[in-house]
Amino acid sequence: MFAKILRKEIPATVIFESEHVLAFEDIHPIKPVHVLVIPKGNYRSILDFSEKATDAEITGLIRALATIAKKMKIDKDGFSIMTNSGHDGGQTVPHLHFHLLGGEKVAWEQSLRN
Repeated sequence: MFAKILRKEIPATVIFESEHVLAFEDIHPIKPVHVLVIPKGNYRSILDFSEKATDAEITGLIRALATIAKKMKIDKDGFSIMTNSGHDGGQTVPHLHFHLLGGEKVAWEQSLRN
């Protein structure tokens, strides 16, 4: 699905785009701000990305996350960045992606207790 978004075959509300990164609104948001941030390269997981991505791709992704947080105006009150890796980690899309969440308190500690 993310490959189709990258190729502009399916629509997405793009929040940010650079040479190495595309960020767009999640279609099923769990917070007022829920942005998916993906590298444009074909990376399955953070493990794959850390082994194969260029320094420019890695730097571009990290800087993009901060830029998007500022653009979405969640940099002052705080936000959460999350990624899943593999089946047991809850990864459902086989393309590395980060969830940038904010706009209200993110209470991970509560969900971890359940």
